[in-house]
Amino acid sequence: MIDLGARRPPITWPNGARIAFSVTVAVEAFQNACQYRHGPPGVATKPDYFSLSYAQYGQTTGVWRLMDLLDREGLKAAVSVSGQAAELVPKTLKVMSDAGHEMVGHGWIQDVAIGQDVESQAADIKRTLDAIEGATGQRPVGWTSQGSMGNENTLVAQDMVGGMLWNGDDASDDVPFIRKVGDKPYVILPRNNFPANDLILWVKPTNAPSVLFESFKDAFDTLYEEGCNGSPKWIEVVMHSHFAGRATLIPTLRKVFAYARQHERVWYTQRRDIAKWTLEQAMGKA
Repeated sequence: MIDLGARRPPITWPNGARIAFSVTVAVEAFQNACQYRHGPPGVATKPDYFSLSYAQYGQTTGVWRLMDLLDREGLKAAVSVSGQAAELVPKTLKVMSDAGHEMVGHGWIQDVAIGQDVESQAADIKRTLDAIEGATGQRPVGWTSQGSMGNENTLVAQDMVGGMLWNGDDASDDVPFIRKVGDKPYVILPRNNFPANDLILWVKPTNAPSVLFESFKDAFDTLYEEGCNGSPKWIEVVMHSHFAGRATLIPTLRKVFAYARQHERVWYTQRRDIAKWTLEQAMGKA
């Protein structure tokens, strides 16, 4: 535990923005089952073909519906990609990358646990980044482990691989901050997306779609007010292609984006740009 003894000093965003707003789209691969299945509770130990077909919807239909939504809104997402997904649907990911969306490493496969030691994590990270770069021509500068299940070795493993800027496994703050591996600074982009995450708000608790909008609005209102009072924050919407890409959630997501548009001085951005800005500000104060 870190005892700061005081509030973190307020951050600033470009052009005096009161809040940063980003979007993540997850394009994931699974070995036995995705997050939604009809089988008994617990981890699937053999292929659940219904669950795998549910996940496949994300690539056949969902991702294209989300691309249309983002195009309509004029937004560019960070796309969290499983390494195996990069091998299986490279043409789909190339379209997304060419459209200006940021590619993010998200583990090799979602329902297989990552190794705990530095060497195995570094190998997993490199294998995933290589596959994404091979599919899209874009090498990710950011990493979020499967289920954000990284550990104390993950950032060191990223450093071993090299060329990376940020990590998204942490959940200890509302805003980015810096951690160092030796003398090398890395930006931590904490998991602040719980108020607008389709898996957490809609699928797992089997809520009505309206719950996602209500949760987003309450979080946005609080964070925006803090920004107006001199302490800008960051909010993010997470859309899994096999969940949010279904027709049911699209009207709710439109309401989410429309609500944000009602406010002034919102910085619509991507994760890599938040990380670059944070690092530049930190280095300027060093």
